[in-house]
Amino acid sequence: MSVFLGEILAHPALAAADPVVHPQGVVADAQPVRWVHSSEVLDIAPLLRGGELLLCGGITLATATPARRGDYVRELAQRGVAALAIETGGALPEIPADMLQKAEEYGLPVVELRKVVPFVGVMQAINSMLVSESVGHLQQADAATRAMAAELAHGASLDKILGVLAGITGSAVKLTSPWGVTMGSAAPEGWSNGVDAEAGDGTADDDGTGPGGHGGFYPVAGGTVITVDIPVRGVLMGRLEVHVPDVADTALAQVAGERAVDILGLALLQHTPPGLHALAGAELMRAVLNSAPEWRLEQLAPGAGFPTDSPAVVAAIHAAAPQELRGAVENFLSSQRIPCAAYLDDTELVVMIGLPCTETAGERRQLLESLQGLEGDHDAVIAVGPLADGVADAAWSLAEARRALEVRQIRRRNASARRRPPSRGLVVVDAQDTAVESLALTCLDASSREAFVSRQLRAVLEHDAQRQSQLLETLQVWLDSGCNTAQSARELHLERQSMHHRLQRIFELCGGDPRGTGRLAALHLAARMAGLP
Repeated sequence: MSVFLGEILAHPALAAADPVVHPQGVVADAQPVRWVHSSEVLDIAPLLRGGELLLCGGITLATATPARRGDYVRELAQRGVAALAIETGGALPEIPADMLQKAEEYGLPVVELRKVVPFVGVMQAINSMLVSESVGHLQQADAATRAMAAELAHGASLDKILGVLAGITGSAVKLTSPWGVTMGSAAPEGWSNGVDAEAGDGTADDDGTGPGGHGGFYPVAGGTVITVDIPVRGVLMGRLEVHVPDVADTALAQVAGERAVDILGLALLQHTPPGLHALAGAELMRAVLNSAPEWRLEQLAPGAGFPTDSPAVVAAIHAAAPQELRGAVENFLSSQRIPCAAYLDDTELVVMIGLPCTETAGERRQLLESLQGLEGDHDAVIAVGPLADGVADAAWSLAEARRALEVRQIRRRNASARRRPPSRGLVVVDAQDTAVESLALTCLDASSREAFVSRQLRAVLEHDAQRQSQLLETLQVWLDSGCNTAQSARELHLERQSMHHRLQRIFELCGGDPRGTGRLAALHLAARMAGLP
């Protein structure tokens, strides 16, 4: 079975810390833990996989702003961290009330460690126990994959192959296409989700089979749903859903589902092999991701529907649900008869999009607007790279798109430091808008950038640091607007008179009004570079 938070807190290594779980009412025995990790870094969330018990000494939290602590909690909760354990006393006498409130809002259990314990010893003791548990899960999962392989070798149906996985995990399983069509399903013997079949709630068809006509599959009421993508030769061909009831072992279901990917991929290859066009697109995108030689890209492009000299852009996409967004993007492009090739590389979705040879700039601009209006509620960032004259420049377009994502992340951190909430929902970023930052990051080292910014903006930066003002942000917005004072005031939510006062102060610190002088370009460059690492 899984190792739960309550069991870990009762372990002598952690019990010595006199732990208390917040908020009251959290059932620690129902919270599975996959690993124990320790870090003081507040930007740790992207480096975690989910399911961790994160140990924190509270040193950086003690000096962080309430807004930054709130972002820290939100990011950990969204990453799926099992719990956050914070050591109190010394630098952090108690966990701030606003932080506990945010944790309760986002559903993140917070453990207060009221006595000092060596985190290294805690991790060694608990992770050793977790490793032993994982070995047992792997052995059971391997037994399941061997049995599934035997069924596949004897020509069994998808339902029968999935039945092996259902029996091992004690969970209902379903295999769907990327578009949600059920291809196979199974449930363990005696499966019940606690729903009265006579109540007529619509979970079964008239013939007694579950959704899609596959007998025995009923989604579980409560419990956990685990999804695993099934690729075939780099092309996404299916998605495995494992509906784990509360009484089953979620960790075992996760491991077994992940170990079954290869077998299910072979089964799908038998039943629904991918087309040559899809295979060519996947191979082309792998070549782009690996910066393959120009001749290789030109060799692969025609098979994927891209003439070698066709203009194209490459988009780098980070999304909470990348496969759902992939479907939305591909459906939109297909409806517009726009050639595309997509590849999901770990958590990053990369899409190459073909553009016509005429009116290319206008078509690219229209593409950006269309992506912003994609149907569905997507939490994602789509960075569209600059125009590539042909597939040979696709890797460059992708690199610029990724750099635009990096610049946006830097700006978000700066906005968080100024207590501005980060944007949510679907955001489309144009890499051409971050060309200055891209040039600075690739052609200037950090010390040269810092020296240039200091020479141009030292007085403004010192004023902001000493008086907690926002002159740099005001200058950035004003310059980006083309020195339009009225537009800048609206964007900053300032009265025009306040905006004029800020600009007057900036001009005094920078040696006068830069409009009509060569200093305007230097100030704008320095303002765009300020904050880059």
